[in-house]
Amino acid sequence: MDKQYDIPLHDIKPLLDVEEYSLFYLLGVSAFAAFIFVAVVYLIIKWFKNRNRFNIRKEHYKLLNAVDLSDSKRAAYDITFYGSSFSDDSPRHNEMYKNLVGRLESYKYKKSVDSIDDEVIAYIDLYRGMIDV
Repeated sequence: MDKQYDIPLHDIKPLLDVEEYSLFYLLGVSAFAAFIFVAVVYLIIKWFKNRNRFNIRKEHYKLLNAVDLSDSKRAAYDITFYGSSFSDDSPRHNEMYKNLVGRLESYKYKKSVDSIDDEVIAYIDLYRGMIDV
């Protein structure tokens, strides 16, 4: 009974190599997802850093609007200092700043000065209104 029969099989085909790309698809989608995740984390960190950054122009704008005009000598110095932050915004700002500083010169460098007159106050208000922060 140990006879071995060598019968050729015609209806069964040999094994074929199946090209499977699912591993590459998984790696590609994973790399894309990791890139998107890193980009979102980077943008969130950048947003938090920029949100808390000190803005000197905003601070000078607040201080310029808070200047007390009753103390004319101190106000002249403060307006000259804080207003210089905005003088280079445009040629119009620069001209207005030079004009304003020229008008404020009479309130500086003296021991006692008069109160700021209405014309200079109007120029100060006009300069404050021109500023864009």
